[in-house]
Amino acid sequence: MGNFDLNDKSILITGGTGSLGKALTKRILSKYPNVRLVIFSRDEQKQFLMAQEFPQEKYPRIRYFIGDVRDYDRLKRAFKGVNYVIHAAAMKHVHLAEYNPMECVKTNVLGAENVINAALDSGIERVVALSTDKAAAPINLYGATKLASDKLFVAANNIKGVNPIKFSVVRYGNVMGSNGSVIPFFLNKRKEGFLPITDKTMTRFNISLDGGVDMVMHALEHAWGGEIFVPKIPSYKITDVAEAIAPSVEHKEVGIRPGEKIHEEMITTSDSFYTYDLGKYYVILPAVTNWSTPEFVQKMGAKSVPAGFTYNSGNNEQWETVETLRELIKEHVDPSFEVM
Repeated sequence: MGNFDLNDKSILITGGTGSLGKALTKRILSKYPNVRLVIFSRDEQKQFLMAQEFPQEKYPRIRYFIGDVRDYDRLKRAFKGVNYVIHAAAMKHVHLAEYNPMECVKTNVLGAENVINAALDSGIERVVALSTDKAAAPINLYGATKLASDKLFVAANNIKGVNPIKFSVVRYGNVMGSNGSVIPFFLNKRKEGFLPITDKTMTRFNISLDGGVDMVMHALEHAWGGEIFVPKIPSYKITDVAEAIAPSVEHKEVGIRPGEKIHEEMITTSDSFYTYDLGKYYVILPAVTNWSTPEFVQKMGAKSVPAGFTYNSGNNEQWETVETLRELIKEHVDPSFEVM
């Protein structure tokens, strides 16, 4: 990572007990043994379990902090002396958000605003917020709250004044094997003798936890403030996931759930006017920046995408196959995985 060194820095991860939080913790602690790491989340049971995985005896510079992003005062207390914040806390289950809409708004929108204000008031240097493919042209409440959150983090760069803080966003699709995602769900369901498939034409983007961590670290190091970083990642067909996991059991089409799309989108045609190709990633730049876009383009070797460009899991150029999915499940989800 060049001269970007997190040793002797302090990092706080909201939602730090989630799948990505734990993967970030593992990467950061292995690479930067002298970093001070604060795990901020509201679930005491998950913190209790994570503290057994990353005990303070072995990692004396890790701290576990119970708190909710809905609580500004608690955030401000937690942010004291912190350099970087990775905001991964969210309510993310689509159907639960449809049923409990205001709870989702309180965590994902008001929580984002609390993180921004606490960061501005606490001398934080950089904030990277996690987004989702569901925030592009959202049709469900979860996606709508994450779009609002993305807008808040991008616009936070306009209200910082002389404060040198930088806010940026990382947006990607389904994280392979993360809590609540389709692969662990199918691995569990196949024991019952059938796999429920919502719609046979459904596609999704696919990124590994390591790929997700790479993106967050990239944004932490390279962001100028206001960018939404989007990785170039393959898609998969839901039928290929089912075939990879359990070709011999029945695959039953059950219909899509409230708020689900057939294909996910990470960059819409409307975003295309502000979207640049960085080689490994795409980046959506804010319409209003407090830095020079031509200078950014030159320094980053960025190329603008064609007008009307869209990045959609259904018309992606890269695809996982049944074989690659099996390899990935073994590598990233369950080393003892066997086809059933």
